[in-house]
Amino acid sequence: MERKVVVTGMGVVSPVGSDMNTFWSNLTSGVCGIGHITRFDTSDFAVKIGAEVQGFDPLDYMEKGEIRKSDHNVQMAVGAAVQAVNDSGIEGNFDPERAGVYFGSGIGGIETFENNFEKYLEKGPRFFSPYFIPMMIPNMAAGTIAIRYGMQSSALPAVSACASGTNAIGEALRMIRHGYADVMISGGTEAAVTRSSLGGFVKMQALNMTDDPMRASLPFNLNRGGFVMGEGAGALVLESEEHAKARGAKIYAELSGYGSTCDAYHMTAPDPEAKAGAAAIRNAWIESGSPDPSEVYVNAHGTGTPLNDKSETLALKKVFGDGAYDLAISSTKSMTGHMLGGTGAVEAVASIMAICEGIIPPTIGLDVPDPECDLNYTPNEAVKKDITCALSTSLGFGGHNACIGFRKWTETK
Repeated sequence: MERKVVVTGMGVVSPVGSDMNTFWSNLTSGVCGIGHITRFDTSDFAVKIGAEVQGFDPLDYMEKGEIRKSDHNVQMAVGAAVQAVNDSGIEGNFDPERAGVYFGSGIGGIETFENNFEKYLEKGPRFFSPYFIPMMIPNMAAGTIAIRYGMQSSALPAVSACASGTNAIGEALRMIRHGYADVMISGGTEAAVTRSSLGGFVKMQALNMTDDPMRASLPFNLNRGGFVMGEGAGALVLESEEHAKARGAKIYAELSGYGSTCDAYHMTAPDPEAKAGAAAIRNAWIESGSPDPSEVYVNAHGTGTPLNDKSETLALKKVFGDGAYDLAISSTKSMTGHMLGGTGAVEAVASIMAICEGIIPPTIGLDVPDPECDLNYTPNEAVKKDITCALSTSLGFGGHNACIGFRKWTETK
């Protein structure tokens, strides 16, 4: 018998706030977290805009010695996870052998790689840090969180580009649903506002080239021209319904559905027919009970690239037919930029909050809609709407498609 999985804790580190209250207030107020990059000198770069995390101090969550031995992506992951654990009250209330961590990162410690290779080029191989490898590898967020809380069940990363955080949460759902664990900390993280990352994405022509932060991330806009590099982390505490009820936990929502597919089409471009993307969304929707589209919010991948937004719109139409026009949709990347491996987890938090608060966050900057993207993307201002289900989609390089579904929580006997 499949078990229900519920969300009992949430945490977030993002460009629009690094605590739950600030994050949600800024999202629903349409605050843009995009600005000129401050972390390094961008004089020689064609793109100077990014979405850097705001209001985060790793010392609030880690000791100085731990910080020195960890990449920025792990620090943010720990910050989000600690928030979620504290919110849930789960610490000390689980069997270590029945608790695990699935935490995604598309790239891992790229800043660590840059810094160490720079020292190597300047001074030679003796100057590599002894922590270079453990700080760089993308599984270290999951491992560090598991060590902190003594979680001895499976601890894995999901490494599926922009779908990493969503895949991690979906696979954690299956761990609990099928009886392999009772408790999972799951989410995603990325700290890729770095020199090599920015340079590489510029050469791919994936980033918007504007110097105006307010016109940089324009999902579903006719004038969109690429995404904005962001960073951040999101974390959820997931439990079986029985486990959560037995300890009297508050429950935010049910994690109700998951779809994971691959386009098998192209290294970076989405399949223009959106067949596999539609399948991932359909699977999550069906597992969530196939609620009427008028009761569904979709937190779209919505990167603001010419191909993605059209493909995602087509995928929604393939799944919901004419009902797609009844969906409430938005792209919070219009405010946060694209946090790569962290984006699906942060957007999962936004999706749950939309259910709990009955508010659809907006897609800001949507002043000239693309005629080929003709659904309701909640332009510019948040909308109050009671919904019973939220779907959060993530589409990654390599053709990775992931979608997770959340249902409004109602007590069952």
